[in-house]
Amino acid sequence: MKEISSSEFEKEVLRGGKVVLDFYSTECPPCEAVAPKFESLAGMYGHEIKFFKIYRQQNRELADRLGVKSSPTLLFFDMGKEVTERLAGGIKRSEIIQNLNSMLPEARVNEIKAKITPQVSDYDVIILGGGPGGLAAGLYLCQAKINTVLVDISLPGGHVSTTHEVSNYPGFIDPQAGYMLSHNMSEQTKLCGTVFKVAVDVTKVDLVKREVVIDEFETIRAKRIIIATGTTPNLTGAKGERELKGKGISYCATCDAKYFVDKEVIVIGGGNSAVEESDFISKFASKVTIIHQFEAFTANKTAQEKLLANPKVHPIFLHEPRSFRKENDQMIVEIEDLKTKEIKTLKADGVFIFIGMKPNLGLFTDKLQLDQWGYIKTDDEMRTSIPNVYAVGDVISKKYRQITTAVADGTIAAISIAKDLD
Repeated sequence: MKEISSSEFEKEVLRGGKVVLDFYSTECPPCEAVAPKFESLAGMYGHEIKFFKIYRQQNRELADRLGVKSSPTLLFFDMGKEVTERLAGGIKRSEIIQNLNSMLPEARVNEIKAKITPQVSDYDVIILGGGPGGLAAGLYLCQAKINTVLVDISLPGGHVSTTHEVSNYPGFIDPQAGYMLSHNMSEQTKLCGTVFKVAVDVTKVDLVKREVVIDEFETIRAKRIIIATGTTPNLTGAKGERELKGKGISYCATCDAKYFVDKEVIVIGGGNSAVEESDFISKFASKVTIIHQFEAFTANKTAQEKLLANPKVHPIFLHEPRSFRKENDQMIVEIEDLKTKEIKTLKADGVFIFIGMKPNLGLFTDKLQLDQWGYIKTDDEMRTSIPNVYAVGDVISKKYRQITTAVADGTIAAISIAKDLD
């Protein structure tokens, strides 16, 4: 692996045969996450494909000419021509391998695979998930000199990193951008000494044996495991939803309702969460239009009656969203009348979607004790039903799910574990 500058680009890349080029930046967590993967793969594929790194800030003219808009960005070349899909952001090892393999004959790929030596590493604690609960646990554990590794299938931060602004986290007078709050939490935990293995593929988790396999070949073992995998909002499936998440579409009224004072809002859903959160949003917004697929709300009767008596609230029943888009600062929502199939267009300043959350438990095959909604049951020290396995944050059974409650869970689990290991 070699570092080059723009003056060497033509010689090393365009006339260099098979090449992969990493545009990186400093003070860039995704760049730091991809660096060890890039280096290890250079050792595996380096005889067939040349690995180069280029510092984007000092080679901005070349980056602009190539259309590189973010760091890190990996470009793959063969005989001077760019091949395969570019990779950017939270890049997984498996994605790089897939691109590298596509540049080589199948027989050579099989030879490289055959030479891979499985790795095994031991820690005191494995934290699965890098949201506020996992990061707080990592911070307390590393300060207690507990050898800890944090594993996440994406970059650290959880839902907070996609939140526009956070104004109710203690210690900050001014509202904080969600991504910066996440970044600061992550950097504090990392600098303390917790090892980060992020944007990885989790191949297997054995909670009983306390073993986690990442990227197919690396097995991590520990004395304790903390599950901090969080939740995922249920999606409507309508066009544009994923692209506008955190950019006009929110899944948290407590987080974002305050930014819609005297503005118009659309809410999708009709269960308890949608009805209760719509009432909360109406304290700020001038108008709340609720889109629901059934002919009546499914929330509890008391909540329904309170909402329907609210003059700011305007329900539209028997309709579903079909697309979301943004024009200037306004959200454009297309909804379908389920009776007539007519498509109608609504405009608002923001959209909230409350059609349920699901705990992220897909990694686990071991039998955890869950509540009736599928969340992990824990005791007051965050222990689960499996010995030496803890759970914190939104993935556990509790009444309120906020950044502060997740941080509190992580703190409790870490202190409990530190005392146990001592």
